[in-house]
Amino acid sequence: MSKRRCMHWLAALSVPLLLGTGVLTAQDAAAPPTVEDLQKSIAALQKQTDIVWTFVAAALVFFMQAGFAMVEAGFTRAKNAGNIMMKNLMDLSMGGVAYWAVGFGLMFGVSNGFVGGSNFFMDFDNSTVDGQWGFTFWFFQVVFAATAATIVSGAMAERTKFSAYLVYSFFISLLIYPIFGHWAWGNLLNADNAKSGAWLADKGFIDFAGSTVVHSVGGWAALAGAIVVGPRLGKFSKDGKAIPIPGHSLTLAALGVFILFMGWFGFNPGSTTAANGLGSRIAVNTLLAGCTGAVACLIISWMKFGKPDIGMTLNGVLAGLVAITAPCATVTPLGSLIIGFLAGLIVFFSVRFFDSLKIDDPVGAVSVHGVCGFFGTIASALFHENLFTGKEFDLMGQLMTQLMGAGTCFLWTFGTAFILFKAIAMTMGLRVTREEEIEGLDLCEHGANTYPDFSHVASHSSYSMTQGD
Repeated sequence: MSKRRCMHWLAALSVPLLLGTGVLTAQDAAAPPTVEDLQKSIAALQKQTDIVWTFVAAALVFFMQAGFAMVEAGFTRAKNAGNIMMKNLMDLSMGGVAYWAVGFGLMFGVSNGFVGGSNFFMDFDNSTVDGQWGFTFWFFQVVFAATAATIVSGAMAERTKFSAYLVYSFFISLLIYPIFGHWAWGNLLNADNAKSGAWLADKGFIDFAGSTVVHSVGGWAALAGAIVVGPRLGKFSKDGKAIPIPGHSLTLAALGVFILFMGWFGFNPGSTTAANGLGSRIAVNTLLAGCTGAVACLIISWMKFGKPDIGMTLNGVLAGLVAITAPCATVTPLGSLIIGFLAGLIVFFSVRFFDSLKIDDPVGAVSVHGVCGFFGTIASALFHENLFTGKEFDLMGQLMTQLMGAGTCFLWTFGTAFILFKAIAMTMGLRVTREEEIEGLDLCEHGANTYPDFSHVASHSSYSMTQGD
């Protein structure tokens, strides 16, 4: 073999050797990730997944606003349907601004021992994962605040000034809801708050998704509003007997209940604010309680009236859903069945009770949200899963904590809302005139006719769009 040929062979052999050496050198330069690096990457991925899940859940809760609007419109008369749409739109809009500016900071800011004192006007850093989570958490919480605010609309429907309702919507999201929310949930964003202002959370108060914080706040504010504004014309006879005033569309009301039922799967499982398997049983518990709430109202109305009442059965669904909202993460599916069934019975008798007191609540908001929210909060202790699994559980201690939280909610919310509504009534006025109520709020408050192809005529039995006064 010639010298030149040998040089060619050596050169050919050196190429793969050099390439192999280069690969090894590159591998040595990029050392494999450590366990700590992998843990950080997994945590970052989990955080981003939590953000996506919480946003989706918040969107479901946001859609509940449409459900509340449909329920309220369906259970009331056609001449007020447009006014009801406006109220459900504007309590979200007015309340959202108030919650952004002040409410969220009072509820979740660093506590001063009574309320939060930071995070006003949303000062999160969007360039960090923690800041992105802050915006996501705010979005999830603002739709809860909107839920509490919009509950009041139904109890005061068909006779309340629109301008007065705007003022109320602003203040409940600005002060009333956030301050009680701070006491019960103020540690969710700042864990140290449990040592300060979030005193109910520190005591172990169970209200996972808001039977008290959201629903009872809305329900007790609704009770205050219904008392101050007074009953609708013709609701009670001279001897105090309640006279039914049928709504114009049970179809709309049923659609609203279905929307709310679906939205509750964002409300309850979404309150985990974490993309993991814990939401699965919560979803099952939520479904079962809504189902048995409907069954209970179906049975009791059938027994009392001789026929299964549609409106009562629809409210039975909502009663079961409200009641399971507090204990949804801490009861078994069997417990949720019982809680929902009992709530369905409670709402039936509660509606009749408030009628006997001459408190006019066109949609049963006080009974569904206030009373059944109270019951669900107490049921969190009475039906806690640890009672049935043999684990240690201080039933009496937890029951006292639940009663303390639910009672505090009533005193705070009813008291402040009553003062607010009284102040509105004494200044700008809370109720429309008799003539405006008879004519309908769509025309008098908005200059509109929601159903222009239909005329309003007197009728005592029709559920149609021709429902009269």
